Amino acid sequence: MLFHDPRSSALLKQVERIARSDATVLVTGDTGTGKELIARHIHEKSARPGPFIAVNCGAFCETLVDAELFGHETGAFTGATHARSGWFEAANGGTLFLDEIGELSLGLQVKLLRVLQERQVVRLGSRRSIPLDVRLVAATNVDLQQAILHNRFRSDLFYRLSVATVDLPPLCERTGDILPLARHFIDVYSERLQMQNVTLSVVVQQMLEAYDWPGNIRELENVIHYALIVCDGNVIVKDDLKLAGTAQTSGATASIAPLEFDPPGQLSDRLGLPIGLPVAPQLRLETLISECIKNAQPNLFETVEKAVIHTAFSGCNQNQVQTAKVLGVSRNMLRTHLKRFGLIG
Repeated sequence: MLFHDPRSSALLKQVERIARSDATVLVTGDTGTGKELIARHIHEKSARPGPFIAVNCGAFCETLVDAELFGHETGAFTGATHARSGWFEAANGGTLFLDEIGELSLGLQVKLLRVLQERQVVRLGSRRSIPLDVRLVAATNVDLQQAILHNRFRSDLFYRLSVATVDLPPLCERTGDILPLARHFIDVYSERLQMQNVTLSVVVQQMLEAYDWPGNIRELENVIHYALIVCDGNVIVKDDLKLAGTAQTSGATASIAPLEFDPPGQLSDRLGLPIGLPVAPQLRLETLISECIKNAQPNLFETVEKAVIHTAFSGCNQNQVQTAKVLGVSRNMLRTHLKRFGLIG
């Protein structure tokens, strides 16, 4: 738990206050931000005597996840040759961490809601309920509010899960953590590679702080690991870094790079409207929308929304972090729109 950035330090204090309660916790954040580490920290600070069990809901096929979570009796289904407890029972007295909670089917969401309400579980093939003393910590990188609107997630389960919420910001928004984390990973992998006293050059430190880290902490770990493998000597230099995304600046402070948006008139073409409207951007936009209304443009809101998302994403060279900043929305919200309009898989 290397939280040095002021925003991270404040978040850690919030997490430790939550840990002292028995409240169910929902941890949200992009992939690679450290949601499981937060869940483990909550368990360690809770003083619960039982184990910490981590389960990835997206790792099981639909036919097995029910039995994995809730357990089963002998003969409950083909291949069930003996009774087996589920993850809820295994975590009794401790903490169960359900990662990628948004991947659960609606049917399993109903069963999970019942377990949380009744504090007991019934194995597949059984009628006997088993009492539970389990603290649940769930995590997702999906915008559950949007999933509720699209009938992919139950609102009653969402409110049951989000008694206490922890929103982990992406690494690019807590730059004070980057170098401490990098030095931590240097220590970890230096020992494995039998290297000693490895440091970062000043230029590399600036590059690491300026990079946007689309893969967050997991990407930083991989970058440092690779740099240690290829570095010649005890100092990691610029040529040792393998950064897959786009560095925002060459200095120590990140900023938004100049954008190359579509030329004037292309938005009009995309909306099927004539060009040559007033030059002032705000007035031109209002005029475009007015023309759409007068011409009874079908699905106007979605058409304009798609044009805004497409144009910003293209102008930011398909960089999600930068696009979200330009539009003034969260990255999770942006990803929802990008998927809806088929711009990402």
